[in-house]
Amino acid sequence: MRVLVVEDALALAEVLVEGLRDQGIAVDVAHDGLEAAAKLDLNGYDVVVLDRDLPGIHGDILCQMITGRDDGTMVLMLTAADSPGDRVSGLGLGADDYLAKPFHFPELVLRIRALARRRPVARPRVLRAADVTLDPLRRAAARDGRPLELSPKEFAVLTALLRAAPGFLSAEELLEQVWDEHADPFTNTVAVTIARLRRKLGDPPVITTTPTVGYRIGGA
Repeated sequence: MRVLVVEDALALAEVLVEGLRDQGIAVDVAHDGLEAAAKLDLNGYDVVVLDRDLPGIHGDILCQMITGRDDGTMVLMLTAADSPGDRVSGLGLGADDYLAKPFHFPELVLRIRALARRRPVARPRVLRAADVTLDPLRRAAARDGRPLELSPKEFAVLTALLRAAPGFLSAEELLEQVWDEHADPFTNTVAVTIARLRRKLGDPPVITTTPTVGYRIGGA
């Protein structure tokens, strides 16, 4: 899952980004509407966490721009305005959900995950390849019935590989889907995470690597 946080309060934006990354979510951040619009043109996002009162381009206008696209990006409007009229007008602009400040961070995470599941992309609830199963909703994975204890990044990499199966994902594609725009394209973090994931999956190996192509799960 990849999320764009659009928040002009720098301290709050930092808290949101670090907290979501700790949950294994790839997060980019923009501090005004113009920066957000530029990033939306460059990258694909599952969910945009959008502050309503933004400089550059107001959050209301940005919300309409996002929902007017045909890529299915979901919008969670995050704002200090909490009257019934504010909520109605925010949802009327096309926002998919509305959360008032202050908020409980665990609730924000649950709402983001719920929006990502609702995104209009046909995906099975339980992902399978070979003898590996993964349930994104329950945050559970297993191999041949054996539960796997995975870190958030390992879980996210396994999710991406299972969704791509039986196709390949390159290291660059995994960086884009699981990390964020600040990930160093020359880093070995993908290879290191794949190596840890392979050890936890056990034998016989189920993740294959083809040089210059990428990684695949369940392939011959």
